[in-house]
Amino acid sequence: MATTRTAHTVWNGNLIEGNGVVAFDSSGIGDQPVTWASRAEQANGRTSPEELIAAAHSSCFSMALSHALTGAGTPPTRLETKADVGFQPGEGITGIHLTVRGEVPGLDAQGFASAAEDAKKNCPVSQALAGTTITLTAELA
Repeated sequence: MATTRTAHTVWNGNLIEGNGVVAFDSSGIGDQPVTWASRAEQANGRTSPEELIAAAHSSCFSMALSHALTGAGTPPTRLETKADVGFQPGEGITGIHLTVRGEVPGLDAQGFASAAEDAKKNCPVSQALAGTTITLTAELA
């Protein structure tokens, strides 16, 4: 069954001095403030489009890797994935680096790295971000 998830943002004012609120409509997990400063300078308790992309990418990648490992007969005990999304004002998103550390009984480091590379290439968020350079570090715990 196909699904659609929805969020919306209300922005007030100009780019530099304005502010907005991102609402997570589908999940109802709450509203998050967003400003240009939280994107280009310090977060100071507010989110940014890049942080939202990082959250989407780290969770999607973790799901894809877990699914692939389980399908190969080596289900993970734990996966911890971090996504670092770089942003340069005037240039845009400069790249994404995924770092995954896994506990996978019965799998060696090379097998884990190979499965992680496949998940990086095949997770739906990676595919949606195909115009962006995505790098990966994968290691077993």
